[in-house]
Amino acid sequence: MTYDSHNIFARILRGEIPNKTIYEDEYALAFHDIAPQAPVHALVIPKGEFMDVCDFSLNAGAAQIAGFWQAVAKTVTALELEQNGFRAISNCKEHGGQEVPHFHVHILGGKPVGRMIS
Repeated sequence: MTYDSHNIFARILRGEIPNKTIYEDEYALAFHDIAPQAPVHALVIPKGEFMDVCDFSLNAGAAQIAGFWQAVAKTVTALELEQNGFRAISNCKEHGGQEVPHFHVHILGGKPVGRMIS
């Protein structure tokens, strides 16, 4: 499978689609989800052409991987979610519920989010 450079997150990274930025650095962009599933719902995406968590983990460089996960932590800090907690989710492909073919992590918080799967 080939990376689709026309997916919405690629377009956001190129500045073609606006977003409500929470955090940005050379490795990642974090922004508020446009259809939040919790009081706080952010997305963190790497600045690179990675389709899912496996693609990212196998093909990104060490600095990209470390920088991305540090951006996740900095986003959590910016959203003030450390004290009460949050959920970080990465959906992968069709069976995992991935809707955008660009690796991303959802950060959900602001209230108890319940069990993963009931």
